[in-house]
Amino acid sequence: MTTAPFAASAGAASSAPSATYRLQLTPDFPFAAAEAAVPYLARLGVSHLHLSPVLEAVPGSLHGYDVTDHGRVRSELGGEDGLRALSATARAHGLGLVLDIVPNHMAASPRHNHALWEVLREGPQSPYARWFDIDWQAGGGQVLLPVLGRRLGRELAELRVEGEVLRYHDLAFPLRKGTEDRPLPELLDAQWYRLAWWRIARTELNYRRFFTISDLIGVRVEDPEVFEATHGKLLQLLDEGVAHGLRVDHPDGLADPGAYLRRLHEATGGRWTVVEKILADGERLEAGWPVAGTTGYDALRHVDGLFVDPAGAGELLGQYRRFTNAPADRGGDWEETVRRAAYKVVTRELAAEVERLVRTVQRCATAPEQRDHAPWAVRTALRELLVRLQVYRPYGTGESVRRVLTDEAAAAARTAFTVPEEAEAVDLVRELLLGHEADPAHTELRARFAQTASALRAKAVEDTACYRYTPLLSAAEVGGEPGRPALAPAAFHAFCTRMQRDWPTGGTVLSTHDTKRSADVRLAIDVLSEVPDRWAELLARVTTAAQAAPAPDPQLAWAAWQTAVGIGFPHQERMRAVLLKHAREAGLFTSWTEADPSYEAAVEEFVDAGPSGPPLYTVAEFLRPLRPHIATNVLSAALLHLTMPGVPDLYQGTEQLYQALVDPDNRRPVQFQEARFGRLEEERGRWGLDEQKLFTTVTALRVRREQADCYGEFAGYVPLEAEGPAAGHCVAFARTGIAGAVVTVATRLSLRLAESGGWRDTALTLPPGRYVDALAEEERVHEGRVRLEELLGAWGIALLVPDGD
Repeated sequence: MTTAPFAASAGAASSAPSATYRLQLTPDFPFAAAEAAVPYLARLGVSHLHLSPVLEAVPGSLHGYDVTDHGRVRSELGGEDGLRALSATARAHGLGLVLDIVPNHMAASPRHNHALWEVLREGPQSPYARWFDIDWQAGGGQVLLPVLGRRLGRELAELRVEGEVLRYHDLAFPLRKGTEDRPLPELLDAQWYRLAWWRIARTELNYRRFFTISDLIGVRVEDPEVFEATHGKLLQLLDEGVAHGLRVDHPDGLADPGAYLRRLHEATGGRWTVVEKILADGERLEAGWPVAGTTGYDALRHVDGLFVDPAGAGELLGQYRRFTNAPADRGGDWEETVRRAAYKVVTRELAAEVERLVRTVQRCATAPEQRDHAPWAVRTALRELLVRLQVYRPYGTGESVRRVLTDEAAAAARTAFTVPEEAEAVDLVRELLLGHEADPAHTELRARFAQTASALRAKAVEDTACYRYTPLLSAAEVGGEPGRPALAPAAFHAFCTRMQRDWPTGGTVLSTHDTKRSADVRLAIDVLSEVPDRWAELLARVTTAAQAAPAPDPQLAWAAWQTAVGIGFPHQERMRAVLLKHAREAGLFTSWTEADPSYEAAVEEFVDAGPSGPPLYTVAEFLRPLRPHIATNVLSAALLHLTMPGVPDLYQGTEQLYQALVDPDNRRPVQFQEARFGRLEEERGRWGLDEQKLFTTVTALRVRREQADCYGEFAGYVPLEAEGPAAGHCVAFARTGIAGAVVTVATRLSLRLAESGGWRDTALTLPPGRYVDALAEEERVHEGRVRLEELLGAWGIALLVPDGD
């Protein structure tokens, strides 16, 4: 095996990967298991393994984002020795490692988080107190810990003192020195923390957290000392060549993402780094960030949109509204649903964060002309501005903030007030947010407003509205735009052109550990936009067939049957889990914190009688004629992803047909069997979609390596337009380099294409030169103007490389 080119010397900046492969590390899939998979992944053709978080986390964690110790590699995964062994084996096979890092938060588990333990023991005088965003004044000098199952008075019997430790079931908390011998009520009042009923977190929590998850406490990496303490091990791993690139988790949660990324860039020597930044429709990544780009949800949106028929999506919307009778703001209209969800989150789950903003505004408003605004008016102004943000958060000051907090948004926010003079609170808040004052109070206000905004957007859109508004379930995805699910090829080409120009080595994805449905599930559901009439007939049939245990509400039924179409064979336990999560996230009839047991029992009964019951065979019959078109979608999307500008990140298992639902379903272990490659030696007539997708993946990754100058930072991107009656069904582009060009050709809306008579005389003019299709079984030279019917064949895709003869 060859040695990876980036590993020439420890500490040298890494070049961009050609393709990465995401591995979900767990105690059941540790470093040793990843090491065993290296030969398979090297043969697949990626250049780097993309590892989920590797630092010490809460024992048993299945994701690793609940970091407990930044100075140690996670022991449950094999520790630092295991990581170094994985790196050495990967390097021997020509592969590098990309690490997923978590700068924004840690586990709020004192028992496992030493830094937090010390803060709770020593209070604000602890050297670790600067690590966390704790408002000591708001808590009366104590940190609220919302961990009790009931109010304190009902839980006193469950609390016990053991030496210098206070225990509650399996939780442990340090005791302030000298308090251990006091009577329990007095002992509790003497601590630097307050144990409380978990339900009061939404209004009284006084530490910053990740979104609305009280188990994850925010970290102040903007403090240089905290940055050094929390990044030392990661930087060591980079400097010593153990790792070679970074994925930064949720930078929007930080006080100043740009400053953090500049510090990280300097500390790593410019290593390849991508950020998990969700860009709203039309939003651009901050140009001054020293990163390669995003992790790729913007690319996901642009690939997905190609496979949605706009007319059919409109018909589905009409059917959905008639079937569900959903009110406009509870699932009937996208924008109104988002707005209502935002109001819910900002007044309930994020109430504590808003109250802290109110206090910060009052500290800033010291000039005479800024005074006499009642707290309720400031609170209302903050809420009204927050819910009207169309992006995750503002950055910086002045005009950059004004582009987000627009005049129109401010005018709309004022309508929440009856008295015009009281509406001036909106102007006060906006003025403070737009200002350039550098004192601590103003800086804190701008940062906390932005941090709250990102949490609000994530919870309102991703975790609520995307479960309430589901006319086309595949569009309700992270970074998606469910209100505008379809995209024309011109929009895709415009995105790719910008990507190659501005972020040529940024990340691209189709499936991740956070997507609500894997790409192959979404692409199957997308076909419904081409057959809305058949979908209506299917829905009527299965609804009748499931009358023994009807769905508890029509919105859930609609989502359930589209899910059944997406995964083809709905396994009972998987469907139960995903639909219960769907209902709880939507929060219309039950929720995570206010569960309705009778409703949830009805969901399970419906699943057993419906999507996982006898009507399943009706769904299978419905899918049978659609499977060739689903296959075309799957192969076309995979090829586009692997050849468009950027660095493709393959989620584990997606090199074959991969049908997974929202986490934890999509984090189930996968098998890495080199025998799969042997099946590619069999006759193509015996291949299924698994083999077709694997072959497409292997071939595209090989072409990326062999024609590297066509896919790198200095490559070109040239959209190619077909001509003829079916031109709109073709998506084609050339990736150009010094030695020539590689051409990608894919098919969209293939069912509509078949119904309209096929490609007929539709043709594509290739760039100058002679080409052969790397995906074709028989080598045939193509040049000039080629008929798509002859070029694409049964798979609907082609990858044309220069003819070597």
